[in-house]
Amino acid sequence: MGPGPGPAPAPPPATGAWRPGDAVGDRRFCEVGDLLLESGQVLPGVVLAYESWGEPDATASNVVLVCHALTGDSHVVGPAGEGHPTAGWWEGVVGPGRALDTDRWCVVAVNVLGGCQGSTGPSSAAPDGRPWGSRFPAVTVRDQVAAEAALADALGVDDWALVVGGSMGGMRALEWAVSHPSRVRRLLVLASCAAASADQIAWSAAQLAAVEGDAGYAGGDYHDAADGEGPHRGLGVARRIAHTTYRSAEELDARFGRTAQAGEDPARGGRYAVESYLDHHADKLVRRFDAGSYVVLTRAMNGHDVGRGRGGRDAALQRVTATTTVAAVSSDRLYPVAAGEELAAGLPGRPPLRVLESSAGHDGFLVECDAVGALVRELLASPGGPGAAGGR
Repeated sequence: MGPGPGPAPAPPPATGAWRPGDAVGDRRFCEVGDLLLESGQVLPGVVLAYESWGEPDATASNVVLVCHALTGDSHVVGPAGEGHPTAGWWEGVVGPGRALDTDRWCVVAVNVLGGCQGSTGPSSAAPDGRPWGSRFPAVTVRDQVAAEAALADALGVDDWALVVGGSMGGMRALEWAVSHPSRVRRLLVLASCAAASADQIAWSAAQLAAVEGDAGYAGGDYHDAADGEGPHRGLGVARRIAHTTYRSAEELDARFGRTAQAGEDPARGGRYAVESYLDHHADKLVRRFDAGSYVVLTRAMNGHDVGRGRGGRDAALQRVTATTTVAAVSSDRLYPVAAGEELAAGLPGRPPLRVLESSAGHDGFLVECDAVGALVRELLASPGGPGAAGGR
């Protein structure tokens, strides 16, 4: 007789956020102080967690900023372990001999403002010592970039050799080049857009409803709840919805088809293999992320529009002076090729859109490391700098 089923997994924590007292891992912390938000509110005592690889040169002219996506963090490179629940999310692009060669370039990655892996966010302590929770203010992509600009000042980085990001990270990268054109010499925007579309906001709305409708969410004030009593069910549903949009229909059909999960019968309440796949990703996320951060960051993405208050998108994009590459993924149904075309067409010099051929959907910017690496190498070989936009 074979062994019986293993022990049941431990119930999810109320939050998967990093908190003081947890293992620091490779993080460093920078106190950037009080931050005036777009809303006019002041967020006090902002701290940003970041990681870096490689060394800056004498003038810090070789420093690159990598911007993570919604549920990413500053751990771009390195193994999972104490302080880091997952391995680096861009190992194929960053490191010695990689496209972002850390023997030549100093690479910096920041956990975004509003995040949950060391930077100030809903799970962080407010001035009264209690988690911010529902009291955490709305932040925008511009607020996130303003915080990162303060970090750059603290690090002595006058301008970035390259700012690169995909998805939400692409929004921040673009906003960097629009808000601070003199501080970005090269720009790579992957699988992103100039402004969130109605379709993207609609997908986000379902995810927000799932999280905020979970009784365990308690209006955002759940951080001290016992294990298993937080909003993990709602956050898990949100992740299932999101992950479906991150992959392509063709890939899901090819990988799973109508296959039942091993040992289960869908006709008798069991799961299809694709359901098990989504369950797996939901369970992983609720153990390493914070529901409040998911809400704050999703709302920031929904509000992304580089043209807001700047005379429209075309006027805003004309501020960019960086040598720029825009890339889309051929099978991306969340940030489709058309969104990349619209962005590229509005930039100075109208750089041609680069399309990454991939069946992986939106996640192609994470999966297709060789193709992304080729774009990075090409861009870093260009002169870069203000006045060089579109000029390769």
